[in-house]
Amino acid sequence: MKLAIPVWENKVSPVLDTASRLLVVEVKEDGDLSRFEIFLDERDLSRRCLRIKGIGVDTLICGAVTRHFSDMLKASGIDIIPGISGQPDEVLSACFEGRLAHDKYLMPGWSREGLEEALKEIDLRRFNELRNK
Repeated sequence: MKLAIPVWENKVSPVLDTASRLLVVEVKEDGDLSRFEIFLDERDLSRRCLRIKGIGVDTLICGAVTRHFSDMLKASGIDIIPGISGQPDEVLSACFEGRLAHDKYLMPGWSREGLEEALKEIDLRRFNELRNK
């Protein structure tokens, strides 16, 4: 399973639609993690969506994202966790430990209740199960 985070200056990029780097973390069946970064040079959102889908990303943790791009990604089978800020490694740890719905990871203007609602729709247990093997 693959989880991705757009990165800008060692932080979650504030806007997914214009992010130029994507950190991709794969949780393998044996619980091992592998990670790599890709450069997103596609300006067209449909091409950007195809690129992210082509990498095999299952879940994308991001800051702000336009409804149009979010809908496009969701239609491609990619789960979105929006409204997140912080350093990518801390965000990943919080995600794997079930602590992502904490105020310290919220972008300004986002509510914890809204994030908790978004997290209910996404099954992160599979990531956690694989990670804890």
